[in-house]
Amino acid sequence: MNFDVAKMIDHTALKADTTKQAIIKLCEEAKEYTFASVCVNPTWVKLAAELLKGTEVKVCTVIGFPLGANTPETKAFETTDAIKNGATEVDMVINIGALKDGDDELVERDVRAVVDAAAGKALTKVIIETSLLTDEEKVRACQISVKAGTDFVKTSTGFSTGGATVEDIALMRKTVGPDIGVKASGGVRDVAGAKAMIEAGATRIGASAGIAIVKGLQSDSDY
Repeated sequence: MNFDVAKMIDHTALKADTTKQAIIKLCEEAKEYTFASVCVNPTWVKLAAELLKGTEVKVCTVIGFPLGANTPETKAFETTDAIKNGATEVDMVINIGALKDGDDELVERDVRAVVDAAAGKALTKVIIETSLLTDEEKVRACQISVKAGTDFVKTSTGFSTGGATVEDIALMRKTVGPDIGVKASGGVRDVAGAKAMIEAGATRIGASAGIAIVKGLQSDSDY
């Protein structure tokens, strides 16, 4: 059972002080535990792609991270550059302020810029940063993301005021339907937490505590 869960985990290292040695260790662990992907900052994509070549572990990176306040054109360039360096999954942060302003056209254009840049080359996940949104805004963010063609919606960056909750996963799953992925990210630290997210509708888990999760151990890692 634990290794089935492992194949749903994006093994994550996104902190600012992450070193080359930490990325090497992350990739070694991902191979050992057969995680779905490693999720790393763009500067580490090329190294991760080299280390994971010939394995089933994907290379995931983040776009417009963590604030989402870049322009759509910048996010599109980041996406193209990441894919060129070996990324096969990209997790982009929406323009949160635009969503709260009711500027759904800008939010859709923002998401679509990344989806179009990744088309046929990388899977896309849209981070809506649930901790900053009302339920109505969460629903709108998910609806816009699906309309723009994303493969997944994702709860959190792990760098804001909170992470994934079972309630948010259930709401997101209800909103996007059965055919779009839902990623729970931020604060998932153990196997019980991961199972709760999966039961609520998550199909991917973003966590730095991936090994603790698959071993059924408690971790003190925040994200």
